[in-house]
Amino acid sequence: MNRPLNPVILSGVAARTMRHAAIAIAAAILATTVMPVGSRAETPAAAPPDRDAVRKIVREYLLEHPEVIEEAIRILQARQQSREQERVRAAIRRHGEALRAHPMSPVSGNPNGDVTLVEFFDYQCGYCKRSLKPVKDLLATDGQLRIVWKEFPILGPASRFAARAAMASVKQGRYFAFHVALMGSRGKLTADRVMAIAGDVGLDVRRLRRDMEDPAIEAYIDETIRLARALGINGTPAFVIGDTLVPGAVGLARLREIVAAARSGD
Repeated sequence: MNRPLNPVILSGVAARTMRHAAIAIAAAILATTVMPVGSRAETPAAAPPDRDAVRKIVREYLLEHPEVIEEAIRILQARQQSREQERVRAAIRRHGEALRAHPMSPVSGNPNGDVTLVEFFDYQCGYCKRSLKPVKDLLATDGQLRIVWKEFPILGPASRFAARAAMASVKQGRYFAFHVALMGSRGKLTADRVMAIAGDVGLDVRRLRRDMEDPAIEAYIDETIRLARALGINGTPAFVIGDTLVPGAVGLARLREIVAAARSGD
């Protein structure tokens, strides 16, 4: 991703998970205390259990069997991950047309390919730059691959300027060459640097500046940002392949693996 996860946030997530696990264990013990196995509905209600006694039982049990917390955490995390994956799949299905068939989205590779790879990126993202080679290698070696490029400028005004210029380059038929050149640029981008790169790849810079003013480009970029948020994408790069969301930089082998799974329907 363009920004690593904060370890403080991670520790907070782990702490919350442990609390949830402890609460679940306590609830289970409390349930067996309130309604013993074999009790009947017609049995008169027992007196409410002593809370301090229940807390003591829970504490002693957890101290004697700390591995129960680890097991509960694993189960809870697996359930949370499964729910999140299903939420993402549902969002991908719901926004499938905007993802893969938006008329303004630049496309590379086989326009009739059997698998579509969608990449969300920012031209100032170092991890996006690192991902360029594996994506290009995959494109060069998979004749049935279709790539949809999604401008997702989240690293400041220069990123937004570069995204607008890239989208405007579509009108001159030089998007992919410009995209590769912008991704290959080192250091921070500026408006002058973007225009210099445009000239280097053969774009008519004066026309490019005029085309960048098209309000449809601004609207499209805003729409793409909303789409990314709807999918839960908060950093770059991020790939959508089939019904799978892959956040962060990915190597060639992993990309091929995910594409093969999408192709086989797994």
